[in-house]
Amino acid sequence: MFSAGYAIVLGMKDSILNRRMRYVFNPSLIPAIIAVDIAVFCLTYFLFPRLMYRLAMIPSAVLYGHAYWQFATYMFCHGGIWHLLMNMLALYMFGMPVARQIGSNEFLLFYLLTGIAAGIMSFFSYWAAGINAVLIGASGAIYGVMLLFSVFYPRSVVYVFGVIPVRAPLLIVIYFLIEFMGSMSMRGGIAHATHLWGLIFAALYCIVRLRIKPWRVWSAL
Repeated sequence: MFSAGYAIVLGMKDSILNRRMRYVFNPSLIPAIIAVDIAVFCLTYFLFPRLMYRLAMIPSAVLYGHAYWQFATYMFCHGGIWHLLMNMLALYMFGMPVARQIGSNEFLLFYLLTGIAAGIMSFFSYWAAGINAVLIGASGAIYGVMLLFSVFYPRSVVYVFGVIPVRAPLLIVIYFLIEFMGSMSMRGGIAHATHLWGLIFAALYCIVRLRIKPWRVWSAL
C-alpha cells in the first residue's frame, strides 16, 4: 500500500526480487523489535558484558573465527543507555509509519536485510582499512528506515535536535553527505560507513524490490 501521489514505479517484470508480501500491519512489530533490543542490552551491558564480544560484529572474529552470525546480531547490541534510547526513539518515530505503509512482514524483511547488508559491507570496509573495530548498534538499519520514510512521506518535516525544521528528503541528502565524508576515515567512535551502507542498501531496496526511484519522488515535490 503506497501513497499514489508519491510512488513512482519502474517498468520491471515481477520476479522473486520484487514480489510483494501480503499486506498485514501489526502495530506490535516495532515495539517487539525495541523489546528485543532492550533485552539484549540488559544482557550484554548489565549481566554478561563479555557476551557483547560474541554478538558485536568484529572483523577478526568473522574472518578467523567464522562468527558469521555477527552480521545479524550486532544490530541488536548497544554501547550505552543513550545509544539505545536514541536508536529506539528513531526506530519508533520513523519505523511505525513506514511499517504501516508497506506492511509489517515487508518491514521486517527490509529492516533485517538492511542491517545485515550494512554489517557485511562494514566488515569489508574495516577489513580494507586494516581496522579491527567492534561494531554495534541498529543505526545502519535505522538510516535505511529513515530513507524509506522520506520516500513515502517526502513532505514531512523532521525537527533536528527538536528545533531545526528540515524536510525529510533534504535530511537524507545531508545525512548521506555527512556519512560519506565521515567514512573517508574509518577511525573514530561513530560507524559512518555502516550508516552510509544502510542508506545505500535502502535506496537499492526501493529501486529493485519496491520499484521506486527515491530521487524521482523527491524531485516531484
